[in-house]
Amino acid sequence: EQNQDKVNHALFWFLNTNNFDETAINYLKTGDKEKAIEIWEKITDGKEVSSKNFSAFNNIGTLYFLDNSIQETKKGIEAKIKLLESEHFKDFAHSVADETFTIDTDKQIENFVEELLKHFKNQYSTTDTLDLFSNCNGTTQKYLSKRFTEEPVHKIETQIEKTKTDRSKNKLNALRFGKDLYQNTKAELALLKSIIGSTGLQYKLLADNVAKEILQCSIDYFNESQDNESEADYLAEAMQLAKLADSVAVNSITKGRIKDNISTLERIKDQELKQMIEVLKTVKDKYEANEKWIMSKVPFGGSRENLSKNLNIAREYVHNSIDWTKVVEAILKVITPTRVEKIKNSKNIELQKEYKSLVRFVLKKLNYSQKKQVKYICYWTYVNPIGRFVLPDWAYIFISICVILLIIYLFFDFKVVMQVILFFGCFAFLGFLKNLSK
Repeated sequence: EQNQDKVNHALFWFLNTNNFDETAINYLKTGDKEKAIEIWEKITDGKEVSSKNFSAFNNIGTLYFLDNSIQETKKGIEAKIKLLESEHFKDFAHSVADETFTIDTDKQIENFVEELLKHFKNQYSTTDTLDLFSNCNGTTQKYLSKRFTEEPVHKIETQIEKTKTDRSKNKLNALRFGKDLYQNTKAELALLKSIIGSTGLQYKLLADNVAKEILQCSIDYFNESQDNESEADYLAEAMQLAKLADSVAVNSITKGRIKDNISTLERIKDQELKQMIEVLKTVKDKYEANEKWIMSKVPFGGSRENLSKNLNIAREYVHNSIDWTKVVEAILKVITPTRVEKIKNSKNIELQKEYKSLVRFVLKKLNYSQKKQVKYICYWTYVNPIGRFVLPDWAYIFISICVILLIIYLFFDFKVVMQVILFFGCFAFLGFLKNLSK
């Protein structure tokens, strides 16, 4: 057996170099584990490794490993690493190998850690494994950092490059590429963060690179969709992607750039809503201007009958002064169902109020056929093309329930039924009033 192998194996077994070791090992042979621990802890707890107790550090570490619990394993690792990092590890090595054995401390620690990692592979998660070494520092932490970051770093870098390539070939699908990049790097970034910390340079660099690429996917997707006049709600989707980028970014400069893009998308969103309102407002302004001019020409002399007749003629002229067919065409072109959804979900209450007011005005002027074509623009209630008020479906359901319960009450005289009828009836009536006020 080679000297190196002897040292490697000895680190996972017991060493008998003095009376303390012999006594403790004898206790182990009789099954008295607690007594053995007591002896070795007495010469290791709170003490540095010396020529007299180096074997005790090794032995108590081995004993902790045999327990198989997380806490005991953690204590065992700490004891073993303390021995390996000490200048008296040479005493340990030369007690199991001959004097020609050359000690490379860093390499020996790496060998020991690697052997433990093989043993832990199917027992603990990466996070739990790293926690087992949390009381170690120096060479151990450097090796663990390198060992556990190589794979996630490689995967993150590969995913970024893949997304860049895919995006350059098909910008219209950049939304999906950006979302995939976020999902495919989320776990790896979290692992890196747990290993090297949120302030670690490598983590910050990779997180920002992922965020930048997701943001570029958002930009390219929006621009390409706009150029292709896509029917999708690409503005909201691009906004969602930009917010994902913001959740990943770490650097303040990167975050600032993302927030600028989000602000730009917010402004564009408001511009779209204002464009819809402008179409309706132009119609209303033109109508009112025509009304004012035509009404000013109505002669107010003569009988009341003639005045009424003249006013009716004037009102007809006012209505006919607008080409309502072209108004409908303009609405269908600019105020699409997709855009109606945007204003419905908008947080700009003032714009919503103005939009609703203008929609009510225009719908009152349209005939049956015209109203039927654009009734979707009145998203908050139902529009009956012939002008009568129509209750929403839920109101009809409530009314039906009330009727059924009333019949039951009349036949069976259930007082509880009457209470239910009153409750649903009041609820339906309130809903009716709410819709009527709109």
